[in-house]
Amino acid sequence: MLQPSSNQHPVTASGLVKFVETAAGRIDILQRIDLEVSPGEAVAILGASGSGKSTLLGLLAGLDQASSGEVRLFDTPLSGLDEDGRAALRAGKVGFVFQSFQLLSGMTALENVMLPLELAGHQDPEQAAKAALSQAGLALRLHHYPSQLSGGEQQRVALARAFAPDPRILFADEPTANLDAHTGERVADLLFKLQEQSQTVLILVTHDEMLAGRCDRRLYLRDGMLESEA
Repeated sequence: MLQPSSNQHPVTASGLVKFVETAAGRIDILQRIDLEVSPGEAVAILGASGSGKSTLLGLLAGLDQASSGEVRLFDTPLSGLDEDGRAALRAGKVGFVFQSFQLLSGMTALENVMLPLELAGHQDPEQAAKAALSQAGLALRLHHYPSQLSGGEQQRVALARAFAPDPRILFADEPTANLDAHTGERVADLLFKLQEQSQTVLILVTHDEMLAGRCDRRLYLRDGMLESEA
């Protein structure tokens, strides 16, 4: 279960701006984004392709740096941390699920799930990984490599890997986009089941209105600005 936090909002952004300079001039990607996410909340961020959804997710997770403005994770401003400091802040407390699964091809399903547990210093990473994979319906796939798994199975391994350390925040970037409708629905069912059980904050980037509709709140990126659902 989610550990109690003294911070009312595990994720906040204030005045967040992102732009890039090109030979043709400045390109504004995000303009003055303000966002507060409460403990246990599931938030969907929607928008057209190229609207900056993944850029915003990367900024909120501390994988990228804003041009101006501030992101705070667990009440810690990311602007005051270098890359190693941001990684240390996320360790064991932040999970990720991506569209492309991002499993290590030379590791079995069990080893892929064990890795973040080992990095977080878990006392019994193997048992915790087995439990997570079993909960994902993959108890018979522990020793299979990614190439031996279907796309849906690979994404369920990715979900097991993300939730196994019991993170306080999960960032998900188009987690069902590479799957057919039926498989995507099963993966979505698992995602929201695990999120509800753990009360992990979920920040989900998607273009799928049905998937977004399962979240507590939907936000839209339009012209670089974040808008609440009408």
